[in-house]
Amino acid sequence: MITKRETTTSTLVSEERRNFLKLAGAGSFTAAIMAGAAGVLWSEEAAAQTAKEEKEREAAANHVMTIATAYIIGASRSYPILQLDLKENIQNATAGKVYVKLAPGGQLGAGGALAQKVQTGTIQAAQHSLSNFAPFASTVDLINLPYFCGANQRFVNLVNSDTWKAEVHPKVEAKGFKPLFYVVIDPRVVAVRKGGAGAVIAPSDLAGVKFRVPGSKMLQQYYRLVGANPTPVAWGETPSAIKQGVADALDPSVGALYVFGFKDILSHVTFTQAVPDSQVYSCNLEWFNALPGDVQEGIEFASELTAHQNLAKVPAARNYAMAELRKSGVEFHSLSADQLAEWKAAGGYERSDWDEFKVELAGSMDTFEKLVEAAGTQSRYYVHDA
Repeated sequence: MITKRETTTSTLVSEERRNFLKLAGAGSFTAAIMAGAAGVLWSEEAAAQTAKEEKEREAAANHVMTIATAYIIGASRSYPILQLDLKENIQNATAGKVYVKLAPGGQLGAGGALAQKVQTGTIQAAQHSLSNFAPFASTVDLINLPYFCGANQRFVNLVNSDTWKAEVHPKVEAKGFKPLFYVVIDPRVVAVRKGGAGAVIAPSDLAGVKFRVPGSKMLQQYYRLVGANPTPVAWGETPSAIKQGVADALDPSVGALYVFGFKDILSHVTFTQAVPDSQVYSCNLEWFNALPGDVQEGIEFASELTAHQNLAKVPAARNYAMAELRKSGVEFHSLSADQLAEWKAAGGYERSDWDEFKVELAGSMDTFEKLVEAAGTQSRYYVHDA
């Protein structure tokens, strides 16, 4: 028997879908997602008002800025990418001179594909992982050195330091990018599948575990050092690999595990704090440099505002993701200082095993030591650590 409540809910969903498609079909996709985010798609009148406001903003603007991401609107509840906030902040900080068109949910691609589109000027800005800058400035790949900047605060200290800006930004800019701001998500974790090895507390618990890794040589070496069996699996194939036991564990952040739908196939998650799951918003440098000075300042201030919002959102997003994962029976484990020391001793960046990477990526041990000092020096930004 279908209840009155179910009928009402079905009607609202149908109305929201109809109004979304109507706005998107009329060329107002950004208006459609703004109406959805505001929760007014159920009302044709309210949705139309949102579309009118967006059209007026775009018509009044001197510049249109397309910002693409791999994440749907609403993902910030568990993965604080804050694309709506960035849009609003840029429009407000530039006094309406810039109108931001959002392209969320991977509709224009993800990761390296978005970085390439920013570089070529196909779009003005995008979100992608910090590692996607590595082909343009290899120093960036140092973030994957275990325990170098895995903890949130060390990562924030590093990327906002004068040393990072002096060593990394010129190389990135030489390839046509302007970093707008760095997005903190949380450190990568050790997540074990249901029916797998059980809770992982010490490196010895990873003995023989088939650990899913991306193409990163550093991550492969790290999991080998801590006793696992690194198993390269493409990201798109990872959920089925975990379900089928092709791989027993993986290491995205808690927020990423939730947003990519792993909650029903995991049993244990351990906060090892080895490597950051970090993102960046980058902008096409040529486009940015062609803007009037006051507009450039507005975009930079808006980026600063959104960076502060991101840092404040991190613990709430983590807790939401954890709460949702717990509903599926996932257990979480935080490590003591002594337990973390065991992981650092087994695979941390201070081991000589990593010296080749340090010299290759930083250019010299002297430069690397400057970056280590930067990561350990408290910046003016504070962020909560897992």
